[in-house]
Amino acid sequence: MVKKPALGKGLGAIIAEANQNYQKNDLASVIKSGPAAVSEIPLDQIEPNPYQPRATFDEEALAELAESIKTLGIIQPITLRQLEANKYQIISGERRFRASQAAGLKTIPAYIRKADDGAMLEMAIVENIQRENLDAIETALSFQRLIDECNLTQEGMADRVGKKRATITNYLRLLKLPEEIQAAIKIGKVSVGHAKVLLGVEDTAKQISLCESLIKEDWSVRQLEQKVKVANSVKQDKPEDGKEEEPQLPQMYYTVAENIGRHFGNKVSVKRSAKGSGTITIHFDNDSQVEDFLKDLLKDQPE
Repeated sequence: MVKKPALGKGLGAIIAEANQNYQKNDLASVIKSGPAAVSEIPLDQIEPNPYQPRATFDEEALAELAESIKTLGIIQPITLRQLEANKYQIISGERRFRASQAAGLKTIPAYIRKADDGAMLEMAIVENIQRENLDAIETALSFQRLIDECNLTQEGMADRVGKKRATITNYLRLLKLPEEIQAAIKIGKVSVGHAKVLLGVEDTAKQISLCESLIKEDWSVRQLEQKVKVANSVKQDKPEDGKEEEPQLPQMYYTVAENIGRHFGNKVSVKRSAKGSGTITIHFDNDSQVEDFLKDLLKDQPE
């Protein structure tokens, strides 16, 4: 029977007591997880998971975890499958495994599960989505792998990972963005909220241009939404068949459309030919919009 911690003990004291039990190889009395037994497995008998969905590990965070492990030990066992005698492969917990190596441990507590390659891949991806702090693109790629390699439907994934189907759909949509934007999401320069707005822009070049501007000028999601409305309203005359497509409109046209458009709900369209001629069309809802625009236009002019 596990001895209950005395009342008044802090979390640190309780964890330290649990760590002492680990060192006594009494793991089963400290951690309970259904019928699964916990074993101490030598680190040199364990190999990484080839299906690991996490592509990169934060070295600073690993170092911090290693220091914590030196003091408190491993609180949550990793999960392994046994390949053969004295040889194991990680299903989940590679971050804890790497930190334990850095901390100089010789063994690590682990659950041992039976799994073939297909089942192992599914378990590894699902457990990482549930437990690890994957970035949005890694999560999206994990969902895509469950579809491609494990033949799971979005409904099946929702059941496995405990998320709504709409949430899974939104993650998968991120993979439709250009690689440049996906990279910006991975390093935290672009939020998922920004990414959802950029998905509303059909033209890839415009997506990238807007992404560069939002990073440079630190736009909020609301500001980006307004920029996208303007970008979607600005159109350029298509070249005749057989001719090369002209470059994107110069930035000044977007600036003009944005400044005029704020008076008219961004209902401004710009068309420009390859030679530079064109039209600016304003769509207004009522006389008040025109009146407000005129006041703004004349306010700085001398009387």
